[in-house]
Amino acid sequence: MPPTVSFAVANTEKWLWWEWVSRNPDTILAALREHLVFTVVSVLCGLVLSLPLGVLAARRPRLRTAVLGVTGAVYTIPSLALFAILVPALGLSRTTVIIPLTGYTLLILVRNIVAGLDSVPPDIVESADGMGYTPLARLVRVELPLALPAVMAGVRIATVTTIGLCTIAAIAGLGGLGQLIVTGLNRPMRTAVTVGAALSVALAILADLGLGVVQRRLSPWATEVG
Repeated sequence: MPPTVSFAVANTEKWLWWEWVSRNPDTILAALREHLVFTVVSVLCGLVLSLPLGVLAARRPRLRTAVLGVTGAVYTIPSLALFAILVPALGLSRTTVIIPLTGYTLLILVRNIVAGLDSVPPDIVESADGMGYTPLARLVRVELPLALPAVMAGVRIATVTTIGLCTIAAIAGLGGLGQLIVTGLNRPMRTAVTVGAALSVALAILADLGLGVVQRRLSPWATEVG
């Protein structure tokens, strides 16, 4: 009996115990899938909210300070505190995770949208007006396509940031890859910590590389100019 116990303890102290990984593929995949859902939904919601805010801030300089100030204030709220505030009201649900994560993307996305729209050459805007484009048509068909490199750069940063913040959400018992890290620290089971951390880093790297490819495909002229 003592040798068995010492063997078990030795295995739990390993930073990478392959037998544990092979026995828990469903748990690992479920955590990864949940992490992906949190990230994708949060960034998409953030983009939907940021586009009108960014356009408004770019069009009306007087409102720019207010928009950036509010989104900046949201970004400075400690993530764990915000999760803790929402749990009593919304419970342990995906909404409790997505609302804060969406809020944290706003400052990054709005700033990049404003920067992208500001970078559109004035002579191109004047040419579009001369061709009879309405303000909305000019925005959709001329300005936003030219601002796309800056917007996509913001999406990349927001996505990587969100992947990291999703990990923190597990401290409040809200799932994702961070749940593996928390579980591994509490049991203790060091391999779970390794798997959770490694997959989080790998996911961030792959997301950034993948979005970089999308960015180059959508705006090849920007790559050529660079």
